[in-house]
Amino acid sequence: MTDIIDNSKFPNETYKDTVLEPLFNASKRTFADYHFRVNLAHAVMLKEQKILSEEQASAILTSLIKIEEGLDIDALEYTGEVEDYFFYVEGELIKELGADLAGRLHTGRSRNDIDHTIFKMRLMDLGAVLLTELNQLISTLLAVGEREKTTIILAYTHGQPAQPTTWGHYLGSFIEMLQRDVDRISTAMKTVEMCSMGAAAITTTGFNLNRNRMADLLGFACPLENSYGCISSIDYVTGLYSAMKVMFLNMGRFIQDLAQRSSFETGHLYVPNEFVQISSIMPQKRNPVPIEHMRLMASLSAGHCDTIVNTMHNTPMTDMNDSETEVQEAGHKAFESGTRLIKLLNDFIGAVQIDEKRIEKHIDESCATITEVADSIARIEGIPFREAHEIAAKMAKIVVSEGGSLGSFDHDNFKKIYKDSVGEDTKISADRLKEIASPAHFIAVRKITGGPAIPAFEASLKKYTAVAIMQSNENVSFFERLIGARENLAEAVKEITG
Repeated sequence: MTDIIDNSKFPNETYKDTVLEPLFNASKRTFADYHFRVNLAHAVMLKEQKILSEEQASAILTSLIKIEEGLDIDALEYTGEVEDYFFYVEGELIKELGADLAGRLHTGRSRNDIDHTIFKMRLMDLGAVLLTELNQLISTLLAVGEREKTTIILAYTHGQPAQPTTWGHYLGSFIEMLQRDVDRISTAMKTVEMCSMGAAAITTTGFNLNRNRMADLLGFACPLENSYGCISSIDYVTGLYSAMKVMFLNMGRFIQDLAQRSSFETGHLYVPNEFVQISSIMPQKRNPVPIEHMRLMASLSAGHCDTIVNTMHNTPMTDMNDSETEVQEAGHKAFESGTRLIKLLNDFIGAVQIDEKRIEKHIDESCATITEVADSIARIEGIPFREAHEIAAKMAKIVVSEGGSLGSFDHDNFKKIYKDSVGEDTKISADRLKEIASPAHFIAVRKITGGPAIPAFEASLKKYTAVAIMQSNENVSFFERLIGARENLAEAVKEITG
């Protein structure tokens, strides 16, 4: 048996307190401006399509502006008299114009297409800001990379000293990751930039709406074509937050590296006092606490992204509250904490310094240049690499056991190891041996694409810079489109209302 709905008892008090009021507050707090712009744009489009007369459109637009200007969002409280913020605004419009004229604004649309449109509008604004901060971080990294392109550091594999490289070269790997992150997020944003307006409840409408015009007035790139998809496809959410999570994971790994490099035992990275906190009881402590906060922000931001993606798991492909106001606001936390992270990392990475003397000592003690010693022996002597590697390995064992350094390895000892291994005298002089064991030589010969030698790394920097300029320009164009849409809508409204 189907009951005729009697709204006189709606809402249940607990339902009001636990669901309707929080959603109303979220809508007024986060989406009120977007809802207002959708109303204005829809009225403009209805007038242009001759669904509303100019007089009707002017009256509706004038009243909407009056309601907006007189609205005290902070003081607005949910009373339960209406279901949600949409009906609140519609109720105010009815008070101004009467039910007949006010009701014409809702021609050819539904809360379904309105909701996903305003959610996307919010994500476009947040995405534009996030990409701006990300591009700024990349710009800072490029400047530091250029400045530190000859600054030698010790690279690690499996947590152990491996080979020398430069601070600039190391940062280049992070720059490449972040630029791929920009690409991933920008690609995901293209799904966000498709407008849902015109889908109405599910299947569009018999009214002759102009969906392209609505998209343009609201700052979208184009309409999302399939109307069912407009209200059911939530890949604009899952795609964006998945791309963002990858970025936060990348940042977290880099930040953890900063923690290791700045530790007392390693001491390769000096953190200036402006980023150091002291202990309340231990006067000797220099705590680079911002690194921990950045690591935490990266983890929290990735977790916020997971919350959104996981909430979408096994939900039906239809219009549903699982993808709407409450989860949308939860996702916005990833932008908030993520933007704070990027800003702090930007300042931090520009300020830290490399302790070159400590690194030089550790390179020497760890025989980190031994690979190039083996390579050079093979090239100079013309012997197989594996044979040269065995000679270098014997040298390294002596350095480690005797506590010496590869850079000051005894030449007579080297000659004996070589002759015992090859059966002939070496061509390598004492000075030459010292040269091929040096970190500077190690880096200088690694000049193929992607290496740390100056010519190779400068070529990489040139590519990174070109990509950075392109990505930044694309985001500027995105910003300009969003700002331009606001201006165009204002002009369209003014033309109708006078």
